[in-house]
Amino acid sequence: MSLSLLAGCTSFDSLLEGKEVLVGTQHAAKTAVPQMVDYDMDWNEFFKKDPDDGEEDLASVEDDTQGAANEEQPEEPADEEKPEAPAETSEPDAIPVVANPGAMNVMVNKFWSLPEGYRPGDLIKPNVPFSFGDENSDRAKLRAEAAESLEVMFQVAKGEGIELYARSGFRSYETQDAIFKNEVATFGYEQAVLYVALPGTSEHQTGLAMDITAKSVGLELVEKFEGTAEGKWLADNAHHYGFILRYPKGKTNITGYAFEPWHFRYVGVDIAGEIYAKGITLEEYLGDVREF
Repeated sequence: MSLSLLAGCTSFDSLLEGKEVLVGTQHAAKTAVPQMVDYDMDWNEFFKKDPDDGEEDLASVEDDTQGAANEEQPEEPADEEKPEAPAETSEPDAIPVVANPGAMNVMVNKFWSLPEGYRPGDLIKPNVPFSFGDENSDRAKLRAEAAESLEVMFQVAKGEGIELYARSGFRSYETQDAIFKNEVATFGYEQAVLYVALPGTSEHQTGLAMDITAKSVGLELVEKFEGTAEGKWLADNAHHYGFILRYPKGKTNITGYAFEPWHFRYVGVDIAGEIYAKGITLEEYLGDVREF
């Protein structure tokens, strides 16, 4: 088993630049916003849906502003009669794409995106307990090095009386895109961008992040996990196995995300140890801090 590091360049879910800490209301699936929403469902079935069944739920913002394809279009008035064009929906500029998507220390956040369609070639399912059983889906997978380290961490924890469950690992660009479009169709763009990662900016797409839970919280992803024996053990020991608590408490102004005591990201033992010892975030470690 290898715990080696893959070096990579520095410099990442949303683009609300500002000076104040982001705050928001409670989201049904997670804690305070903004944050990445965990959608636990059978995505294979999701994408097999009858095209006529709820198709509008995944309409893009642009699609929402256009009529149906088979709808008759009125004649355009002469230039002098044309009304002024309505103001466009406020959408972000293009997000820079990271040059090192395969690096173990790659930073993906609201300012740095993965290449569209990026999918690691070494995704495997770690031999650990999952909250959804033996399902062999993408969400059960991590990149090989991270998966091996997760197995060791779970084994050591079990030996110390701590029973952990993996809940959400890899998430593809296509899945994140469907999630985001559905949120836009339901709540509108401005609201959706506060709650859901834009496609390409979800750390789950790196194949290096795993949401971890326990029976003590009903196998859910909730903030009270922090106070459980399992949550405390992870916070104190994950760095020994190359994982960091990616969105720590009190760092929302740097990460752009509310405290998530369940979201752990693999970066390798050396980097994880330094981040833990200094009490900093990945942004601070890589020297690319842009406060909200």
